[in-house]
Amino acid sequence: MVSVRFATVADADDIFSALVGIAETVKELHKLKSTVDDIRRFGFGEAPAFETLIAEFDGRFAGCCLYFPSFSTWIGRPGVYVQDFYVAADFRGQGVGERLLQRLAAVTRARGGCYIRLAVDTLNYRAQAFYTRVGIKHSDTEQIHAAYDQDFDALADADRDDRPASD
Repeated sequence: MVSVRFATVADADDIFSALVGIAETVKELHKLKSTVDDIRRFGFGEAPAFETLIAEFDGRFAGCCLYFPSFSTWIGRPGVYVQDFYVAADFRGQGVGERLLQRLAAVTRARGGCYIRLAVDTLNYRAQAFYTRVGIKHSDTEQIHAAYDQDFDALADADRDDRPASD
């Protein structure tokens, strides 16, 4: 049986193991910079940066969905952005992924939300097919842009405002 629950700090090792699993799947383990301590620090406590749903199959860790709140000014409603979604290889094809997304949708709706957004690695065809099958469709009208590392630092360094950045 698949059960889904909110993660606690005690789940940080499993969450991080899932991140390693994702990085290995897309052959980009060398890009994974976070640590289990980052998961503990930013995912739990007074102001967590994200939440995680944990799926268990007969009491064993089977997968997780790490997400954070989002807001669509065009829709005028909140939703969630899925940052990381993982089902352990031993549990694929057993309904674990569907249960995680069903719970995420129910939690989001209960909080007033009306959408789920996520990005999929361009070469992860299996994940793309899965998302399409459960009703999460590819958007032909949006493209993700990002600033990381030196590009991010250059933007932050270019800020000439005299006020502290936390204002």
